[in-house]
Amino acid sequence: MSIIEYEKALKYGVRAYKTALQKGRHPYLPVLDEIIQENDILQEKNMGVICIPLSRVVGTSTRSRTYSFASNFMPILGLKTEFAYKWSALADAQMNEGIRDPIKVYEYLNYYYVIEGNKRVSVMKFYDALEIPAEVIRKIPRKTDDKEIRIYYEFMEFNAVTGINDIWMTEEGNFQKIMEKVMKSKAEKAESDRLNAENPEYIGRTDILTAPGSIRDEDISVWTDDDTKNFMSALYKFREAFDAKGGKKLENITTGDAFLAFLDVYDFYEAVNMSSEEMKRAVANTWEEYLTKDQNEVLDISLTPPEEGKKSLFGQMFAPNFSASKPLKVAFIYDRDPMTSDFLYTHELGRNHLKEVFGDKISTLKITSASNEDEAIAAIEELIEKEKCEVIFTTTSQLIDASLKCAVKYPNVKILNCSLNTSHRYIRTYYARLYEAKFLSGMIAGALTETDKLGYLADYPIYGMTANINAFAMGARMVNPRATVSLKWTTLKEDGKKSDLYREFFESGVDYISDQDMITPRNASRRFGMYKLSAGEPENIAMPVYNWGVLYERIVRYIMNDSWDDTDSGNAGIPINYWWGLSAGVIDLILSKKVPDGIGRLVKTIKGMITDGSFAPFYGSIIGQDGEEKNGEGRLMPPEEIMTMDWLVENVDGIIPVIDSLKERARGIVELKGVLKDDENTGSSGSGI
Repeated sequence: MSIIEYEKALKYGVRAYKTALQKGRHPYLPVLDEIIQENDILQEKNMGVICIPLSRVVGTSTRSRTYSFASNFMPILGLKTEFAYKWSALADAQMNEGIRDPIKVYEYLNYYYVIEGNKRVSVMKFYDALEIPAEVIRKIPRKTDDKEIRIYYEFMEFNAVTGINDIWMTEEGNFQKIMEKVMKSKAEKAESDRLNAENPEYIGRTDILTAPGSIRDEDISVWTDDDTKNFMSALYKFREAFDAKGGKKLENITTGDAFLAFLDVYDFYEAVNMSSEEMKRAVANTWEEYLTKDQNEVLDISLTPPEEGKKSLFGQMFAPNFSASKPLKVAFIYDRDPMTSDFLYTHELGRNHLKEVFGDKISTLKITSASNEDEAIAAIEELIEKEKCEVIFTTTSQLIDASLKCAVKYPNVKILNCSLNTSHRYIRTYYARLYEAKFLSGMIAGALTETDKLGYLADYPIYGMTANINAFAMGARMVNPRATVSLKWTTLKEDGKKSDLYREFFESGVDYISDQDMITPRNASRRFGMYKLSAGEPENIAMPVYNWGVLYERIVRYIMNDSWDDTDSGNAGIPINYWWGLSAGVIDLILSKKVPDGIGRLVKTIKGMITDGSFAPFYGSIIGQDGEEKNGEGRLMPPEEIMTMDWLVENVDGIIPVIDSLKERARGIVELKGVLKDDENTGSSGSGI
């Protein structure tokens, strides 16, 4: 009999028992009967006999057997006990022919508690088996607001579609996200297979990523058995590499969380086809992403430009020296022609500013056709490999995934993406606090309105946009307690042309409106900034301005002066977001001569106070549309809350639309950076929509 194996298992068990006692933890197996009460459970569901991951078998259903095992399921009873002989006999059976009889378990919150077969589980865990057959009875908890319960309901949907039970997430929505990544990769592979079949000379990006065999059209939108096999193959390779690198020591993320982050960088089929060694290298290359997740995606928000560190004489001697013969090569990537977008045009002005400031010490290039991730990746790779670019700015949040993937592949190139609330260590992000200028323009509109009815025309319900809307409304309310803001969106399915929205504003009595921030070069119109609405031509009053050139100049100087690392947070795993505003000169507000002197002086005063930090728009008691206080009296709202606010203030008439209500062209960016998910909505329907 395998008494020698039992003796080894006993040592493991005694060691785990003593360690638990020393750390003040329960030294035995958890008991399900002591974790839940009868009224916690909505119903029980027999799942039949399935293979379950041993890593998720964590306890026993009743107290009767718990004292025979340490918390790691290793035995703690003596060598001469009947228990030891039975355990050893099972070990012999496992060695000779394998344990085949299924155990019986309860499943609760994706953990398994043994009803029958504790010793079989112990033996299989001793031999490092991955799974064991089990008759599973699922205990479904009642729905509550508890986060773990909500995630578990998402897991049950995921499990019903995929049949996969060996994964857990710590954030809501992640089970859906990982399924979407697999299905997106599957669709791309199918398209690549089709193009290759039609034209053998075609070389698609996914050619090198595809697994053997083609995907049938009818299988593209359906999760199949092959999808499950591929998923588990990739997951097991990832888990092995992740654990070997130290993943078990990360306390705040699961392997599932980390695997989802991995698929932000690598295509699913690329992961499927990786060898174990390739997977280890890939996990090592992306390790800081998991450190970021483990620190709960802490974001180092830089609200003012960091001071450059003083270099030693030695450092100055070896600092890079840029010249006409050896300029710093800086590239800008746009998802479309900047001349067709007011926002992108502001970035193009920033690029031109760099040329004016640095002259021949810098060489700037631009790509204006990176309309999707594949095109963006191809553009970045060409800029790096052929043009030898050292700094790349990707100017929209839609390009974040391509930026991240290339940053991992080219660690010596500095890649920055224009987006808010993005937590990736391998790239830095930047944005501007436009809400400061919107607050000031709201003050002007509130002071000038004769009807107390203002309008706000918005496009995408994404991070930052809600702060802009609320700041405008709060600025108006500060000088005019009666002022209300009618909110409309240009990207809603049911909305027609912008001219229809303007007519609705006018007919409802709105006399001042906040529209797009500046002129679109190829579609010149006076409908930009904040203007007076009339039956004829609008009367421009104020225009918020992005001075991206100021930000780009500062960042390029950091690089030229070899002080890029000095502006780092200094903490491994913490990403950086430059979020500069009036104080840095990245945002401004231009007033027309039509602004009365008194109002102009008031705005100038408040602008100066925002700039020097003595006044903040989001300070003190702020009431939402639902009547609840969103920010307390005497409290300065933190930047993280301003970035991600998903509510509207009380004097806004309108809602934040959900993804399903948007036009197709808007869905991509909103799925990536939207403040609301599929079935949420905020605010009243009112006349604002």
